[in-house]
Amino acid sequence: MNGDTHHDDKTNDVAAAASSSPDKDNKDAAAEVKEVVEEEEEVTTSKRAFFLFFILMVISYVTFPETLQPQGRPTVQHVWYFGWLSAISTGLGVLPLVLVPDLDDYYVGVANAVAAGMMAAASYSLFLEGCTFEEADDITSVSPTVRTVVGAALGLLFILCTKSFLEQHEDLKVGSLGGADLRKVLLIVFVMTLHSFSEGVGIGVSFGGENGSELGVFISASLAVHNVPEGLAVAVVLLPRKVSKLTASLWCIMTSLPQPLMAVPAFLFVHYFIPILPVGLGFAGGAMAWVAL
Repeated sequence: MNGDTHHDDKTNDVAAAASSSPDKDNKDAAAEVKEVVEEEEEVTTSKRAFFLFFILMVISYVTFPETLQPQGRPTVQHVWYFGWLSAISTGLGVLPLVLVPDLDDYYVGVANAVAAGMMAAASYSLFLEGCTFEEADDITSVSPTVRTVVGAALGLLFILCTKSFLEQHEDLKVGSLGGADLRKVLLIVFVMTLHSFSEGVGIGVSFGGENGSELGVFISASLAVHNVPEGLAVAVVLLPRKVSKLTASLWCIMTSLPQPLMAVPAFLFVHYFIPILPVGLGFAGGAMAWVAL
């Protein structure tokens, strides 16, 4: 209450000064009123964000397997849960920005450059992994390089179509985001989400092969660590646009939800998913390279 009273008094004083000054002073006073109001504005977290956070916690608790380390052949529940943990870890990308909550324009630019660099590096990694893909159960005669290039072309085409669609719908709004801000955010979210599809398939395939219990846990843990900077790449785009930290964390997690969703079918039908994995890697790499560059 005291803070509100102080804010009102300050605004009233400035407004009073504006009414008793010449035109130039009026403009200066009006600008000061606007500045005072903007300074007092705070980013709020919606009830929907708290509800979604609660749902995520419930899912984490309900789907927890009896033993975290698979004994013998891993179960579907193990595959799901390790993919789920990998997805949840993406939300931790917000933490560095919690420690540095106020970013001026210079640091926002640096953060965006870092995010672009991370996506460019991830694109290279995806292309390399797709072109050098080797798996005993890969029965197709088409080389991994060709499949990766085809996937990259499809990814580029997809992101260009998405960009064109968003430009034709300028009135789209999601929460406080709209216009160019929304287009940039959605493109990055789309790209990160596409990237997660191939990662989810990778988790499922790793659990389905020989020594699946050990390899699957290792791959999932590696992806969980890898997802934290990916979450940061999303967060540095959202937070300067007045999105709350919890909401930004939920957006980050959403980009990785395909990981548990794709891990389970890839585990159950591993022989069918292996041939298309290079295509998925190329698809994600092509889309991510366009956004990064």
